[in-house]
Amino acid sequence: MARIKIDLPENFLFTTKIPVRITDLNYGGHVGNDIVLSIIHEARVQFLQHYGYAELNFSGVGLIMSDVGIEFRHEIFYGDQIKASVTTGEFSKVGFDIFYKLEKETSEKNVLLAIAKTGMICYNYDLKKIAAVPDDAKAKLIG
Repeated sequence: MARIKIDLPENFLFTTKIPVRITDLNYGGHVGNDIVLSIIHEARVQFLQHYGYAELNFSGVGLIMSDVGIEFRHEIFYGDQIKASVTTGEFSKVGFDIFYKLEKETSEKNVLLAIAKTGMICYNYDLKKIAAVPDDAKAKLIG
């Protein structure tokens, strides 16, 4: 069976720390796959805020996630501090990709927890139509 393969960019524009909460654990005692999606959502929101944007106000348009791919690499546990690195790439007329690298820093090394990519489409919620990527936003977010 074919597996998802995400090619990460070498450089990331933004990094944040996201703590794992007790409510993030599943019956297996580790973070569930649904929570990893929530963690990358949190990283994306912080990334956009860093540049003065929000998912509903991306330089005058909104953003909709059109697709997502996640490669799970290592278990994540309660108390872990996730280092989430975020960058952009592959801009088109109406969208772009956001890449994520989730790591845990230990005294010995960085442990890669997961990598992900989301496809983001610009959307005018008032007109209910896809919109062009704003030029000023693209200029800020090119990685």
